[in-house]
Amino acid sequence: MPDRLESMSVFVRVAELGSFSAAATALGISPQMVAKHVEALEKRLGTRLIHRTTRRHSLTDFGRHYRDRCKAILADVADAEAQASETGSEPRGLLRINASVTFGAQVLVPLVTAYLRAHPQVTCDLVLSDRYVDPIEEGFDLVFRIGPLSGQLTQTHALLAHPLTPYRLVACAAPAYLAEHGTPETPEDLRNHECLGFSPWSGALGREWPFSKGGETVEVPSASRLSINDWRAIHQAALDGFGITLGYESAVADDLTSGRLVRLLPDYEGPARPFHLLHARERRIRATLSGFLAIVLARFSAKS
Repeated sequence: MPDRLESMSVFVRVAELGSFSAAATALGISPQMVAKHVEALEKRLGTRLIHRTTRRHSLTDFGRHYRDRCKAILADVADAEAQASETGSEPRGLLRINASVTFGAQVLVPLVTAYLRAHPQVTCDLVLSDRYVDPIEEGFDLVFRIGPLSGQLTQTHALLAHPLTPYRLVACAAPAYLAEHGTPETPEDLRNHECLGFSPWSGALGREWPFSKGGETVEVPSASRLSINDWRAIHQAALDGFGITLGYESAVADDLTSGRLVRLLPDYEGPARPFHLLHARERRIRATLSGFLAIVLARFSAKS
């Protein structure tokens, strides 16, 4: 008789992937072994868990209920094992993080490497992408999310969202560009300048750049001759003196300090976007996650 917990784990994978063969590939075992685990559970329970067809498998009504119970039980076991392994020990294990390309490459990487130096038994899988990801479905411990949270995320009980300092953008350009084209004094002056476009921006920010002063907001059309889908390339174009960019304030801080870039319209507030840190709502956060979470919140929390 196969181990019951192992069989439950195999059954959950079948339920997630929809077939014995897909589960077998994911688990690195044979389809026959997958079937043996599922059949052992069905024999023990005295009822069918899965409707089998030649092309795809679907859960019975009881199978859906049992899948949810299995996931909860397996989570409890994993939690207990993690507590035992981490008690009185250094943080260890894998930390999976997702962030936008700009924030991740320019700001987050130094925090991650410092954390890894301090905790040699921790490994990190840092995935940088400008698409929205589902932290739970895609298995991320932490997700940095720029922009408003969707209703689904804010209403779910499975996720916690920590508000971070808003993702503030500032207009800046290289001294060479300003020497050739002049320095804009008001947002309206940007209409006569090369404004570099960041193509992943959607909605209003993709069409207009808003600037605020004294409670009033001015929105300037941001039609660009050069639009790029990677802000690092836009950053390079700005450094080369081709045009004006909206850059994340923390990402361009060193350039502004050194004079490689010059902040424009200093009397105006540039656009700011909501910024959150998402993670699964767990009864007990692993030491590996809690340690890094504390560092991030100390640095970026909107409440700090």
